[in-house]
Order: sequence, then structure tokens, then C-alpha cells
Amino acid sequence: MPTMADVARSAGVSVATVSHVLNDTRPVLPHTRQAVLDAMEELGYTPNTLARSLVTSRTRSIGLAVSAISNPYFTEILQGVEAGALEHGYGLLIADPHDDPGHERKVAQLLHERRVDGMIIAPSADPRELLAYLDRHAVPTVLLDRVVDTGGAPRFDQVCAESAAPTTQLVSHLAELGHRRIGLVAGLPGLSTTAERITGYRHGLAAAGLPYDERLVVHGDSQSKGAERATAALLSLGAPPSALVTANNAMTLGALRALRKHGRSVPDDIALCCFDDFAWADLFSPRLTAIAQPSREIGAEAVRVLLDRLTSPDRPARTVRLDCTFVHRTSCGCAEQPVQPRTPERGTDS
Repeated sequence: MPTMADVARSAGVSVATVSHVLNDTRPVLPHTRQAVLDAMEELGYTPNTLARSLVTSRTRSIGLAVSAISNPYFTEILQGVEAGALEHGYGLLIADPHDDPGHERKVAQLLHERRVDGMIIAPSADPRELLAYLDRHAVPTVLLDRVVDTGGAPRFDQVCAESAAPTTQLVSHLAELGHRRIGLVAGLPGLSTTAERITGYRHGLAAAGLPYDERLVVHGDSQSKGAERATAALLSLGAPPSALVTANNAMTLGALRALRKHGRSVPDDIALCCFDDFAWADLFSPRLTAIAQPSREIGAEAVRVLLDRLTSPDRPARTVRLDCTFVHRTSCGCAEQPVQPRTPERGTDS
């Protein structure tokens, strides 16, 4: 197996220069760097990442903790994180905290003990233990998808999609179609995405001059089975909604199951709009009108923000929000629309 000394001899440089190229510990002239890289390729040299980490105090690895990895939304975020990490020469360690406050703190500790350079975490509804651990150990961290209000200036970098305004857009669209009782199947209480989508729902009602009726807001707890129960509760009201907004893709499936069990046809009996687009949303009959989140870009942006943090540890924390796209199909009761691009523009950085 070739060694650093072999690479140095082949490239005509010192072993120290090879080390600087591998570890970015000192600037190296471009032609010298290329000579070292060519020698590594020719000899088939594989760097010893363990030895490198002892020199640099970096493992070039990122810890990713997201719940419900089987959810297509988080799967696409994972793909974005993986692509971004690989592009910058980082490996990925993945864990599922199961949206459990105690477990997510243990997951963070486990990743920290593996000496990851930083973490990307989708926090639970009660992340106090998690944040205290990250704060105490000064772990470079980006909070993903769900923002956390710690009071005052943000303590951690955060990357997420806009939630309130897109939900307002769904409600406004249904109101423009003449609906006056619009139900919302909201997510797990305590999550920022749940609170923001409820806020967007209320703004949509207010903009349309419609009263807020708390009976029309039910919690599906961000899961399919929960949404099935919540939708059934809405349908049992004396004056059930004529239109429904579901606040994530898993709850959309649960709501559709409940509507079918109760013999309600979409959109003839009840119109439906959903937050989260997914690969098979246009294969349903009717095709689902949805808000598409830029999930892969969220993952890639989280990596960029984390690497910025590793480069500049003392800079102020920032929150990056990416724009969503309204995908107009037919479950809302409208006729077929022209095909629309799903790629949103970059969002805001605060």
C-alpha cells in the first residue's frame, strides 16, 4: 500500500507538502498541489482519515439527525445534505431521534462522541435538553426545517422553508373558489412548522373576511393515522368543512383515507389542498393541489451554512428561509392547469 512518502517522492516534494495538500493546513502553489494530486491518483494512495483527524482536529464528517427518514420530504432533505457534504469532501453519520426530546439529546451526544465536525438536526417539539447539550459543548449546529425561538438573538443557525405565507395562499385559493368553512389538519403541537401553518391559515381566513372557528382546526400530529382520526372528527361536525388543508404529506394520506371511509369524494364533496408536494401527488385522482417545499435545496443549504460556521465560528447566528412553490392541480376543484416548474427561488437570510 503506497504511503505519503511514496507520494512525496513521485511528486518531487516533501512529505510535509503532501500533508499540507491533504489537510489544508498551509497554502500550496497550484502546480505543486496538482502534482501531489496526480501522484496520489497514479499510485492509488488513500489518505488515512484517522491520522488526518489527529493532525487537523477535524474528522471531515457531519452528523445528521432527522426523524421519520422514511418520509419522502426528509428523504429528499437527506439527499440534499449528502450531496452537499460529498461536494465538500465530508462524510455523513445519520441518526433518527424519533421526535423524542430525551432520545434526540442522546443522539446528539452519540454523534458528538464520534467527533463529527458539526451537526444538522431537525429538533423535536421540546428541544430544551438538546439545545442545552449543544450549547454546553459548543457544537457547531444547524437546526433544520423547524426553527426554535430561544428568546433574543438566535443561538443557532437555522435553515427552513417558509410555512405561514404558503399556507395563507392555500386558504386564500379555496376562499376564492367560494368555500366559507375551511378545515385545517395541523401537525404536532409544539413544532414551529405547526404554529406557522396555523398562523398562515388564520391570515388566509382574515384576508378573505372569514371568521376563525377553532373547531375547524384539528391536530393530526404530523402522522397519517393521526390525520385520519382528525379528519373523521371534522366530518362529524354538525357543519363540516367544505374544503380541507392538510399540513404535511403524511397527513394528506391519512385525510384521504378518512374521506374515502366516509364516502366523501374529492373535490366534488370536499376540496383538498395540501402542504408538501411529493413524487406521486399528480398520480392521484384528482391530482393534488399542493405547496412544494425545496427539500433538497434545504438540505444543501444547511450544509453550506454549517461549513460557514466551521470557517467562522464567532459570526452571528442566522436563519435562512427558502421559498416554496404553489403547484396548482385539480383536488381544489379547479380544471387542469399548465405544468408548472417546481424549482423555487432562493429565500431570505436573516
